[in-house]
Amino acid sequence: METLYTIPVNMAFEACAESEEIACPFCKLYRELEENELGYILGASMMESDVRIRVNDLGFCPKHYELMLARRNRLPFALMMESHLKEIDDKSRRGSFVEKDLPKLEKSCYICARIDEKFPRMLETAAILWTRDPAFKKKLAAQKMICLPHYRGYLAAGKYIVGRRRNFADFKTDVDAVFRPYFESLSADISWFCKKFDYRYDDEPWGTAKDSPERVVKFLCGNLHEE
Repeated sequence: METLYTIPVNMAFEACAESEEIACPFCKLYRELEENELGYILGASMMESDVRIRVNDLGFCPKHYELMLARRNRLPFALMMESHLKEIDDKSRRGSFVEKDLPKLEKSCYICARIDEKFPRMLETAAILWTRDPAFKKKLAAQKMICLPHYRGYLAAGKYIVGRRRNFADFKTDVDAVFRPYFESLSADISWFCKKFDYRYDDEPWGTAKDSPERVVKFLCGNLHEE
């Protein structure tokens, strides 16, 4: 199967399987989409009228403002903000500004919207690959972890794609074979982390528990943004 999404999905699963880092392949795909969108919006696209209209209307979320400001493309960002503020000024003269326009703006983000349009197709592509490509099943089995949000998302995509073939139970078994061992290992690590603050365990080794609080957060929330 050849689609726009097959290559990045395969590459993300291969990279996470081969890396020494414990990472969710879907988080990696999300970060790659985000990186592409950041480069796109701070490049020549910001001069495109349809892009400018959507940016003026949606603005950005706090995280994506932060990520854009961290880059050196400050002039494109400033030009977008000049136009966006003019849009806000125009809307502020309407009677519905405080009750309708501001609440909508506070919850919208151009980059999030772009990612939300594309990312579900990658989840579906990973489900389609499971049904059609035996090599992909091996790539899935080689994963070290899948974070909780993407575990849910991948199973939902699988229920839609694989469920029509009546073998969703097999799909879920394969996904759980990745999800469950990491979940149990992480649970044991965070429990050991807590015990290490009891003086009776002072002389016991930390093992793999020392960074477990950080790993719990990445597991529960996903690791979606580049540091």
